[in-house]
Amino acid sequence: MKKKSIKRKATWTIITILLLGLGSWVYSRWNVWFHNPEEEPYTASSTPQRVLLTFGDSTEWARNVSWQCDSVVRQSHLELAQLPDGDTIQIAADGEVFQSRAGKAAYYVARLRSLKPNASYAYRAVTDGKTSEWYHFSTSKQTHDDLSFLYVGDVQDTLCGEANRFLREALQRHPQSEFLVCGGDLTERPTNQHWAETFRDLDSVAQHLPLVCVTGNHDYLKGVIVSLERRFSLIHSYYLDSQVGVNQVFTFRYGPAQFFLLDSNREFPYLITQRHWLEEKLKSSTARWKIVVLHHPLFSLKGNNNLIQRWMFNDLIEEYGVDLVLQGHEHAYGRMTRHTANDQPTTPIYTVSHCSPKNYYIQFDDRFDKFGISSRYYQTVNISGDTLTMAAYEVYKHTLYDSICVIKNGTNTHILDYGRAIPEYTEFTPDLSRKKDRAYAERIDAYRKRHPERITGLRPTK
Repeated sequence: MKKKSIKRKATWTIITILLLGLGSWVYSRWNVWFHNPEEEPYTASSTPQRVLLTFGDSTEWARNVSWQCDSVVRQSHLELAQLPDGDTIQIAADGEVFQSRAGKAAYYVARLRSLKPNASYAYRAVTDGKTSEWYHFSTSKQTHDDLSFLYVGDVQDTLCGEANRFLREALQRHPQSEFLVCGGDLTERPTNQHWAETFRDLDSVAQHLPLVCVTGNHDYLKGVIVSLERRFSLIHSYYLDSQVGVNQVFTFRYGPAQFFLLDSNREFPYLITQRHWLEEKLKSSTARWKIVVLHHPLFSLKGNNNLIQRWMFNDLIEEYGVDLVLQGHEHAYGRMTRHTANDQPTTPIYTVSHCSPKNYYIQFDDRFDKFGISSRYYQTVNISGDTLTMAAYEVYKHTLYDSICVIKNGTNTHILDYGRAIPEYTEFTPDLSRKKDRAYAERIDAYRKRHPERITGLRPTK
């Protein structure tokens, strides 16, 4: 009897310790899982603000222009003129009021569906007789087998204008860029004050070059079931016509490439719907080059994360010949090249990138060909005929950090990895009082010893 009592006490002690440990863990993660920052009260501007140029539908020359003005829907249109001396026409805009947690604003979208190839246009938003400033953009040639665009991963944090500076500098250094792609978390959180910061980041950039952006986890309101405000789609207005159910998916063709945008933040049933959509679009695509964009890396830099997303999408990406997978979320740089059974590099190429102030601790998985930590990066992607070149640049000095070429010759694919000759940046200054920092410093040191050629950029001689 005494033994049973001791055993019962021991069992309850173990259960109590486990429950306390679970409770402590949930408490430590509560804000991460469920806390949404307060939205400051706001009043929408009485003149058109937050103008954004985006793509419109799956065709290359469609554009949408969205903007915000006032808190009630008023008569609105876009004034559009072909340069240098075309007549100014009016394109009606659809308006909708969105009520957020701390205010409301009217959002408008004008759909431009009769643009000409290889043309330049001027435009401005008009609501109730009040106008934005004039902006300009150009369309691509009618027939072309080349393109160039700029890619950024997570921006999200308040950067005091720094993001706007580096975007402008990047475009000055790469003036051939025809549009901007973002891998999610462009905005820190779905509040008006953070959207205001995002539009300061995009000032004089996304009014002249079309911007496309996938959803990131920071775009969602947290909860047991996460939710995406309609405000996101009213701003990134191509989703208004392309979403499948509540899945924010979009595809568009640009020259020789087709882009497929996914929402990797959703729960399992929604990912199944996206899988069906992706398979249908990939199967029907006639594009020479295929590029998938999503927020969560299918092969995580942090270990075995995002396994559901990989299981859901990666077999389709491999089966239907996707060339490039652009990802964000993990606040480091990583590039992984798929290999054949004979260990020959081939497509798809997976890349993770970010330009946020935050840096995450990564695992240095040897499946990856290139890493970058403790800095920020952006990428250029250039396609010319049978060659796709992706280059990564460090944000502060715009120095080349990585470069890889994909060359297609009939059914054969050849990979040229120029990034191997560029030394990796693995500097990290630990806070020695933090156990996590000390462990990460040890992991970095082990990686350097394991791959000294990556740190120096010099291949060992035979």
